[in-house]
Amino acid sequence: MAGIAAPGAAAAGPESELPAGKGFMVWLDRKAWRDFIVAIPYVWLLFFFLLPFFIVFAMSFARSLIAIPPFEYNAQWPYIVFDNYERLFTDARYLQAYLISIFNAAVATVLCLIIGYPMALGIARARGAWRNILLLLVILPFWTSFLLRVYAWIGLLSNNSWFNRGLTSLYNTVFGVFGTINNVPMMNTNFAVVLIIVYSYLPFMILPLYANLEKLDYTLNEAAMDLGSKPWQVFKDVTLPLSVPGIIAGALLVFIPASGELVIPTLVGRADNPMIGRMINDEFGLVRDWPMASTISVALLVLLVVPIMIYNNMAMRAEGARN
Repeated sequence: MAGIAAPGAAAAGPESELPAGKGFMVWLDRKAWRDFIVAIPYVWLLFFFLLPFFIVFAMSFARSLIAIPPFEYNAQWPYIVFDNYERLFTDARYLQAYLISIFNAAVATVLCLIIGYPMALGIARARGAWRNILLLLVILPFWTSFLLRVYAWIGLLSNNSWFNRGLTSLYNTVFGVFGTINNVPMMNTNFAVVLIIVYSYLPFMILPLYANLEKLDYTLNEAAMDLGSKPWQVFKDVTLPLSVPGIIAGALLVFIPASGELVIPTLVGRADNPMIGRMINDEFGLVRDWPMASTISVALLVLLVVPIMIYNNMAMRAEGARN
């Protein structure tokens, strides 16, 4: 009878006798550590996205004040005011800035798709080491400072650059009968803004498209050609529909940051027709109207996030229906 251990002692035996290091390894084998790892990005989003957003959102219901901090709430109920949102929808400057931002971002996204799709398709169909070399060339601009690349474009587009002088000479030679010009006006125009946005964000269109096109089953193309389809019909009926997820992902990666772009419109855009990113910066920094700047930021976030949420919901429903 003495050799029979108590039930509680038997249950607590092996784990209680493990060294500290062994006990930690046993904990790592459990599901708890996976939950801990998964929680890290949620904590990051909580402190660096949701919390700042709620601060900006709350600030949008305050009124501007010449003080530190430069805003205040009502002393009595209701403590918040809606003057900033009323001003947002009645002042033509803000509506114009939103329209210019959306227009420039949309044009840049379409141009990135037109330029990037053939490049992504060519990379996906490249063989061996050539694929890696082409991918490296796409990523190579990221090795240089973004601001430095924008300044390089400023040097090319300025009125006294060799590029502008060459275009001016070409224009005067071909169209000189209609009158000569001293230079081609490219700086401080929407053309310059869209051009540099396309150059800067083109890799964000190419890489998602490549990731999608690289996974396609090209035996479907061969089957379509065996059935009598021409190459352009194979692309229209097989390749293009299967690459729609990559197109949407690339379009979102280009359109969203391009809509709120600050550096490019500030350096090469028009001061009288600013994009919304520059207007937010001016409201925060120059005018010091933090409540109005917060209102513009909230409206821009809603304008960009709501369509994405609707698309994700539709995509999940379509995926569930296919499954």
